Amino acid sequence: MKIFFFRSRRGAYGRLISAAGVLAAVVLVGATAYYSVGQGRWTWFDCFYMTIITLSTVGFAETLEGMNEMPDARAVTVSLIILGSGTLLYFISSLTALIVEGDLQGILRRRSMQRAIESMGEHVIVCGVGTTGRHIATELRAVGIPFVVVDKNRGLLEELGQEFGEDLLYVVGDATDDHVLELAGVERARGVISALNDDKSNLFVTISARALSPTARIVAKSIEPSTARKLRRAGADAVVAPNYIGGVRLFSEMVSPKTVAFLDRIVQYGSGISVGIEAIDIPDSSPLVGKRLAETDLREAGALVVAVHPTDGDYIYNPGSEHVLRAGDSLIVLAEADDVMGLRELVSG
Repeated sequence: MKIFFFRSRRGAYGRLISAAGVLAAVVLVGATAYYSVGQGRWTWFDCFYMTIITLSTVGFAETLEGMNEMPDARAVTVSLIILGSGTLLYFISSLTALIVEGDLQGILRRRSMQRAIESMGEHVIVCGVGTTGRHIATELRAVGIPFVVVDKNRGLLEELGQEFGEDLLYVVGDATDDHVLELAGVERARGVISALNDDKSNLFVTISARALSPTARIVAKSIEPSTARKLRRAGADAVVAPNYIGGVRLFSEMVSPKTVAFLDRIVQYGSGISVGIEAIDIPDSSPLVGKRLAETDLREAGALVVAVHPTDGDYIYNPGSEHVLRAGDSLIVLAEADDVMGLRELVSG
C-alpha cells in the first residue's frame, strides 16, 4: 500500500504487532497445555490465569488445585518461564521503542492528517516537491489556497514539513498511482499540478487525474517541447515548460529589465506586494452584463481593466470605454489585494 503510514508499519509499529502476536500465541499454547495436562480438572480461565502470572513472573502461588501432584503441569510452568518470559520482554521492549522513537506520535499525526485531507474540498494537489513543487507550495500557502502535496520521497516531504510546520498536509506515495491520488482527495479537488521531474510521470499523472476527476483543472510540467501536445491530449488544461520560460525570462531581463521588475511585483503574491492582477468572471446574473465599461463602477472600486477575455474569442487588451461587457467574459484587472473581494461582489451583484 502506497500510503503515508506505509513505512511506519514496517518500523516499530510492525515489530509491536509481531511481538503481540507471538505473546498471544504463547499464552494460548500455555493455557492449552495446562488444560490438557489437567484433563479437564481446571477451567480454561484458571489455566489462562496461571499462564499469565507465570509469564509475568509475579510470583503468586500455584493457583491450580492439585498442581503440586502433577509433574507434567510443573514442566509446563518451567517451559513457560524459560520461553515465555523472553517473549514478554520482547513485547515490552517493542512497545517502549514505539513510544521512545516517536513512532506512535507519528502514526497518530499521519492518521490525523489523513482525516484532515478527507474533509477537504476545492483544494489543489501538488504532485512532486522538488525545486518546482516547493515553489508552487510556497505560493499556494502565501495566497491561502488549501493544498495537499504528494511525493514518494518521504525525506523531501519531512523537510518541507519542517519549513511549513504542522499545517502541511501530504501523502507519501507515487502520484501516478490512482489510489494515491484518491488519498489526496482528487475527486474533491479544484485542480492538480503535476510537477514531477520527467515527462512520462507527468503524463501518467495527467491521465489518472483526468480519469478520476473530469472537472478538475490540470496543469502539467513539460521538460521536452514535444511532450506538451501529448499532455494536452491526455487531459491537461495547461502545460508549462520551465526551460522555455527560463529562456524567455533571461532574454527579457537583458532587453527589458524594468518591465520584468514591474511584472514580478504584481505576480509575486508572497512578497508582501499589495497590488496584483486578477481574473474576475462575469456571471449571467451580473448587473454589468450589457453595460459599457464607462457605465460601470469598476474604476471607482479600485480596478484597472487591462484586458477582457470573451468566451468566444481572444483577449481584448486595453478595452475602450465603449466596450460592452457580456455574460461569461473574464475581466483581467490590476487592483489592490484588499479591493479584490469587493470587485468580485460588484461584478456578481
